[in-house]
Amino acid sequence: MYIGHSKDNIAGANLVVRSSAVGDDNVEVMAASDRGITVVRRKDYLRELLAGQQVIAVAGSHGKTTTTAMIAWMLTALRQMPGFIAGGEIANLGVNASAGKGELFVIEADEYDYMFLGLDPLIAIVTNVEYDHPDFFPTPKDFVQAFRDFVARIKSGGTLVVCLDDPGSAALLTEDSLEGKESISYGLAENADFQAHNLKLDGSGGFSFELYRGNKKVTAVTLQVPGRHNVLNALAALVAADILGLPLDEAAKSLSEFRGTSRRFDVLGEREGVTVIDDYAHHPTEIKATLDAAKERYPNRHIWALWQPHTYSRTSKLLDDYSTSFRDADSMIMTPVYAAREWKPEDFSHEKIIEKIDHPDLHYAHGLTEAGDFLLSQVESGDVVLVLSAGDAVEVSARLFAELGEMENQYV
Repeated sequence: MYIGHSKDNIAGANLVVRSSAVGDDNVEVMAASDRGITVVRRKDYLRELLAGQQVIAVAGSHGKTTTTAMIAWMLTALRQMPGFIAGGEIANLGVNASAGKGELFVIEADEYDYMFLGLDPLIAIVTNVEYDHPDFFPTPKDFVQAFRDFVARIKSGGTLVVCLDDPGSAALLTEDSLEGKESISYGLAENADFQAHNLKLDGSGGFSFELYRGNKKVTAVTLQVPGRHNVLNALAALVAADILGLPLDEAAKSLSEFRGTSRRFDVLGEREGVTVIDDYAHHPTEIKATLDAAKERYPNRHIWALWQPHTYSRTSKLLDDYSTSFRDADSMIMTPVYAAREWKPEDFSHEKIIEKIDHPDLHYAHGLTEAGDFLLSQVESGDVVLVLSAGDAVEVSARLFAELGEMENQYV
C-alpha cells in the first residue's frame, strides 16, 4: 500500500489496474507504459477476476451500495461464504470486500466508465435508471443505452431483477436481449412479482413490512436502516435469495440484523444533544430520499442539511432537480462544489445555484472551515445534522462531533 503516486510504486508489477479516476497522465500509468507493463481498466480486469464465479451484480443510479451490502451480509449469515465488493464498509462485516470461499460473488456494478460491462452476471439487479454522470454520459439516451448493454451481458439462463416502481428500470423488461433469460420485478406496485405490503414505521425510523410473492404472503421483514428506499433495497435482496433457492424466512431474519454501510445514513452519534449523520447522497433523488428518511426517523427535531455539491457537470445539468431536493430540511448550508475529476467552468458560479434552490433558510459557506464554524455557532440540543457529500465534507461532521464532545466533557 502506498500513499501518493510515484513511478517507483510499480516496481515488480506484472499488471496495473487503473481506477476510472486515474488519467493517462498519471505518473504510474506512464511509467508502466514506458516499461511495457500491461495497464487495464476495472472493466477489463473484472472478467478475469471473476472467472468461474456465479456473479450477482447490483446496478442502478441509486441504492446499489446498500443493496450489494444487504445481499453480501444475507449470504454470509446464511452460510454461503460469498465473495463481494461493495462501495462502502458493511457494518455487520467490518469490510467492503472479501474473496469469499464459495461460488457466489456479489458486486456493486458501477455504470461510470462502463465498469459494469466487464461483468457477465448470473443475476443482474437494476434498482433504478435515472440520468447521472453527465461528465461521462453526454445525454440521458447514452446513459440508458449503457444499462441496456449491461442487461445484454446477463448469462444465458440468468435472471434480470428490476424495480417496477422505477420507469427506467421497468423499461428494461422489454429488452430483446432477455430472450432465453428470466426476469423478475419487485416494488410497491401491485403488479410487481414481489411486493412489500403493510409498511409500518417503528420508533427507530426503520420499516417493517410483509413480503408477498404475487398474492401470497411469504414472510415478515423488519429493518433497522431507515427510509422507504431501503424497503425497496431489501426487496431486491430477498428476490436474489429466492432465485438462489435460499429460505426466505432466514433471509428476512438476516436483513433485520443489517446495520447499514459507511456513509449511507451513517449515524456518528449524539453529542450535546445533537445527532450527527454522514451520507454519501449527491444526486437530487438520493438527497430527497435521505432527508425523507431523516424526517421519518426524527419527526419532531430540527434537521440541518449540509450539502457539498459534487462535480460541476452534475450540479449544472441537474440543477432544476436539486432546486426541490431540500424541502425536508429545516435549515440548509451549501459549500463550494467538490470538483473531483473536473476543472471549474468559466461561467460557473455558486450564486446561480443559490438562486435556484427553493429553501427559506439557506446559508452559503465559502469553505469547510466556515461551514463548521457556522454549524457550531447555530446548532442546539435536539438538532439533527446531515452532511450530504461524496467528497471531503465529512471533515465537517468529524469536527462537529469531536468539538461537541469536548463541550460535553466540560460538564462531566
